[in-house]
Amino acid sequence: MEKLRVVLYGVGAIGSRIAKFLLEKNGVEIVGAIDVAKEKVGKDLGHVLGIDKRLGVTVSDDPDVVLSKVNANIVIHSTTSFLKQVYPQIAKIVEHGVNVVSTCEELSYPYATDPELTKKLDESAKKHKATVLGTGINPGFMMDTLVIAFTGVCQTVERIKATRVVNAAKRRVQFQKKIGVGLAIDEFKEKMEKKSITLHVGIEQSIYLIASALGWELDEIKVESKAIQAKSGQVTGLRQYGRGIKLGKEIITLDLQAYVGAEEEYDSIDIEGVPSIHMKLSPGVHGDLGTVAVIVNSIPKVINAKPGLVTMKDLPVPSATPEDMRTYLKK
Repeated sequence: MEKLRVVLYGVGAIGSRIAKFLLEKNGVEIVGAIDVAKEKVGKDLGHVLGIDKRLGVTVSDDPDVVLSKVNANIVIHSTTSFLKQVYPQIAKIVEHGVNVVSTCEELSYPYATDPELTKKLDESAKKHKATVLGTGINPGFMMDTLVIAFTGVCQTVERIKATRVVNAAKRRVQFQKKIGVGLAIDEFKEKMEKKSITLHVGIEQSIYLIASALGWELDEIKVESKAIQAKSGQVTGLRQYGRGIKLGKEIITLDLQAYVGAEEEYDSIDIEGVPSIHMKLSPGVHGDLGTVAVIVNSIPKVINAKPGLVTMKDLPVPSATPEDMRTYLKK
């Protein structure tokens, strides 16, 4: 039986972790790697990953060359958070008729960001018989897909709140920089206004994803971000509060707190309805480990889905994949 053939598009911190996890699986072959970083291009993927093994895959900065040669089943895309920036990359993959699982946060529910661009990508994916999914731990699972799954045991749902508290000290330096750790409060505000720090991306997408699954038409979505400060005045992280509002009532609430020194890390979901649901997972799911798992575990769901742009609510519930991934090569 043929192996599942994977191309990596983006071999940064998360892309590298995904690659290493894939190398632990049977029935998977990494057949290509794409990145724009000059220090990676032309190097063997094993060297870029920092493992003591040559993989025989040279990192390239030319997607057309890679995708036209390797006959891949799927591309694992991990470059940036924003739809407009990844659109040309995803569109190029789709033109080669290859499926995509991406860590791009805005791609988790791209209709919220740019409906026209989303429509173009969906039409192209259907034309070229490729499936495209954006996912991860958050957005993609903890504050949206898991919430949606819990509503499955409710006869009625009136209000939803999901909370995620993360100790940023346990996360990558890149994540800490993204949320402003170590900045003075004035510097944080200035960088936030200039968008030179991205903060967390995806709260709005998660709210839309939940509302779409439940058939709720929201009147308004509000997302507020503010710094969390230490006694010294330095920023230790941030709190983002997202609200989905209908007829003046807040019916979806997402509360993300990511800061250095959080005493308790946890994920909780509270659903007011019949029956009401109250779930708390402590400690919460580790962000990087969870993202790698969700991406890899989504591969079989995507390669066996109908062509087009899909979200997590459109696919079967994700599950851990067995050691041998060849089981899923049906599409």
